[in-house]
Amino acid sequence: MPPFDVPEGDPFGPHNLPYGVFSLPGSADRTVGVRLGDHVLDAGAAAAALGSPYVSLLARPSLNPLLAAGRTAWSDVRRALTAWVTVPSHQEAIAGFLHPLSGVTLHLPFEVADYVDFYASEHHARNVGRIFRPDAADSLTPNWKHLPIGYHGRSGTVVVSGTDVVRPSGQRKAPADPAPVFGPSIRLDIEAEIGFVVGVPSPMGQTVALADFREHVFGLCLLNDWSARDIQAWEYVPLGPFLGKSFATSVSAWITPLDALEEARVTPPGRTHTLLEYLDDSGSDDEPGGYDLRLSVAINGHVVSEPPFSTMYWTAAQQLAHMTVNGASLRTGDLYGSGTVSGPSARERGSLLELTWNGNEPLELPDGKRTFLEDGDEVTLSAWAPGPDGMRVGLGEVTGHLVSRD
Repeated sequence: MPPFDVPEGDPFGPHNLPYGVFSLPGSADRTVGVRLGDHVLDAGAAAAALGSPYVSLLARPSLNPLLAAGRTAWSDVRRALTAWVTVPSHQEAIAGFLHPLSGVTLHLPFEVADYVDFYASEHHARNVGRIFRPDAADSLTPNWKHLPIGYHGRSGTVVVSGTDVVRPSGQRKAPADPAPVFGPSIRLDIEAEIGFVVGVPSPMGQTVALADFREHVFGLCLLNDWSARDIQAWEYVPLGPFLGKSFATSVSAWITPLDALEEARVTPPGRTHTLLEYLDDSGSDDEPGGYDLRLSVAINGHVVSEPPFSTMYWTAAQQLAHMTVNGASLRTGDLYGSGTVSGPSARERGSLLELTWNGNEPLELPDGKRTFLEDGDEVTLSAWAPGPDGMRVGLGEVTGHLVSRD
């Protein structure tokens, strides 16, 4: 089958066209690529061969120039790429720039500026509340229904799918221990999330309104916010996550543009509390805010959970508005995570903390029981979204292999 003839129903057909950065064997040069089926198109080389004005955005070692170009450019480039891979005369001109995916190396697709992570799933937040505050009258904290809770992470440890994750060390102290000890985390967890990638920056001192979400956010990726629960539990009072989170955050190699997800847009869950004006999305028909994304979590190839993103209480638009309401600026390449995606059933929980109920209900895997991750474990998050004409939009995968610290 010719490379441009993607099989019917392929989630990476011309209706998708996610962006990444790759290099060819024996070369250190990186360039922007677009996935088509099980191939990747050298978008910069194709643009040059066709005399496209977008060569300056695509013949680059990072997606950042394209991210910064803005929504009009994003739409124009997407239309051009769609024509290049579907019009026979264009296909003939660029056929030599289509490479088997199995023969290229994928890299972190953009230069991460800042990294923020949220806590937007009510099901996840209630599960955590029930685990750690079983006697509380309400499993949610008093502020949870009023604002998207988040923390500022470490952009320098965001890594691309396939990068090994070294088990972190730090202080930990169980409630019954007389004093803290230092050593490798023994309660290492994952968090299945969606990451949103900012393209257009905003000036310091200004805010970004809900309606302007799509003017600033280019697309999304899969994200695994690795978490050392024992380190986190000892350090996070009163300031929040620090070393328990900052050792690694894995993202998928493909960034799916929001324009590819029109059919996946949905209304978020009903609001139970009146929101302040800057977060109030009750009258927004243009920006429903939610996305119907179907995630899957596998440990060593065995699927343990299938969290639904459509249940997320706080939307990406609300998170962006809250992130900037104090006047904090956006930068090209900012990344913010949705927080753990969890649904209402036990099979839809997006962390081992929930899946094993804090280690009290071990998972039965083909290679043995798990409460938290063991050295050698490989975690893979994958996802898809509804697309046009009943097709699926593939969101790729993010994989991390856990290794011990020597």
